[in-house]
Amino acid sequence: MPARLKTLATLGSFIALALIASLAATRGSAISAAEHHPPAAPQITGIDSWINSPPLTLPQLRGKVVLVDFWTYSCVNCVNTLPYVKNWYKQYGAQGLQVIGVHTPEYPFERDAGHVSAAVRKFDIRYPVALDNQYATWNAFDNQYWPALYLFDKTGHVVYSHFGEGDYAQTEAKIRELLAQPG
Repeated sequence: MPARLKTLATLGSFIALALIASLAATRGSAISAAEHHPPAAPQITGIDSWINSPPLTLPQLRGKVVLVDFWTYSCVNCVNTLPYVKNWYKQYGAQGLQVIGVHTPEYPFERDAGHVSAAVRKFDIRYPVALDNQYATWNAFDNQYWPALYLFDKTGHVVYSHFGEGDYAQTEAKIRELLAQPG
């Protein structure tokens, strides 16, 4: 009996390894396919109001590289990323980069448009800011983080995302790469 159990255990381990290898191969194919066909950008939707801009839609921005930054003004991590986002807008805006700040409140007091406008002035944000108080755009993007960056190519496909602080050089390199691509 113990020899039979050992054989079954070995066979079970072999089957488990084969299944894991099969799943890994399948996942690798799916990832490779996704890299060649990135998903279309979700829509900016359900916006309460805009600061620094009339309402924008992603289809009207085709031909531009678009960086969507989900943030909220009382989030320390979001505030820490603002100098980088503002610099990218300043440095690459004339080359075809459109930055859109999507202000999605974490706390009830952050829903006040006057508070958001004051924060935009305080932080000297010059790019368009959409007030997403109902989380419509947040949900359309299936976003879960503050701050969150989503970068779209000129055809309107999501090609890069980053959550939290850091990787600024990597994000800027991706912006440059996308701006260099033909429209």
